[in-house]
Amino acid sequence: MAADKSQGSYLVLFWTAITVLCAGIAYFTEGFGKLVLLIGAVGVIGSLIGFMKIKPFEGKTAGPPGNSVMKIVGILVTWGGWLVTVVGIHLVPSTDGRIVLALAGIAVSLVGIIVVLPLAFGKSSAGKAVSPNFIAAKTTMEHSR
Repeated sequence: MAADKSQGSYLVLFWTAITVLCAGIAYFTEGFGKLVLLIGAVGVIGSLIGFMKIKPFEGKTAGPPGNSVMKIVGILVTWGGWLVTVVGIHLVPSTDGRIVLALAGIAVSLVGIIVVLPLAFGKSSAGKAVSPNFIAAKTTMEHSR
């Protein structure tokens, strides 16, 4: 999870703040809920600023950078499957039609997750074999030797 103390501290702050933020959203209609929402939002923003502050100290990533366009396509395909499922429930009145659209949406999402996104990171669609042009970057530990 976290490699050093500052990363761990910001990660715990983020988890705590996002929980407080969700509680604030849940109880927003009450007076105290607005205060809890504000505290959670400040905590989330503070943790994200902290993450950005310590980012330069991390070193080089231990994998290829990947294709940005393929990453976006994978995210869109996965999101599109979710959209087919959610919109299909509202558009189709019959139970059979809803089941078919839900299964189709799940299938589209799985194609995005299992096929498109691994290809964006230079792996096969099964996620096990590494493509021949895969060049692993040295980790920070290897640089220090």
